[in-house]
Amino acid sequence: MDEQEELIQKKLMGVPAWKYNNASQETALYQAHLLEQYKTYLAMADKISDRRSTANTFFLTVNSGLLGALGFAKFTAHEVSSAFIILACLAALPVCYTWYRLIRSYRDLNSAKFKVVHQIERLLPLRPFDAEWEAVGGGLNPHLYKPFTEVEKVVPWIYMALYIGLMLYVIYTTQHTGPLAIPH
Repeated sequence: MDEQEELIQKKLMGVPAWKYNNASQETALYQAHLLEQYKTYLAMADKISDRRSTANTFFLTVNSGLLGALGFAKFTAHEVSSAFIILACLAALPVCYTWYRLIRSYRDLNSAKFKVVHQIERLLPLRPFDAEWEAVGGGLNPHLYKPFTEVEKVVPWIYMALYIGLMLYVIYTTQHTGPLAIPH
């Protein structure tokens, strides 16, 4: 057990079984409460994943909608202000970066939660999450398991590249056709 695991174990353990209740019922009651707390903790970890998915859906919708609206405006309006498109793209860049940071934050929170889950499992008869993590090589072998975060965190950068590309396109086009309009 490494130093961090020992610290988690120390923080995790509240009352040892021998102190938990009277001597005749201590083990059964302790184990029942341990199992209930484990189930509750797993449900909380699952809710974090749900919130992560909802956040990703929100940012994906906002960015897709903005790019779609800019494209729609370009092809349906008689004139679209170059400044408007550039400002919209500039405003979208911090939104994308916030999305990226949120993905990393959720990854870190999930990692911490599953370190705690692994510690709780040491007190239970079976350790399914610990065994699963071992089966996928601890996340170190991409042929066995590629963490979703590795794919997920690229998406905001793709949108940032699209916004930067659109700004460069608008600047280039504006220099060749005039300051206020993008040709249709």
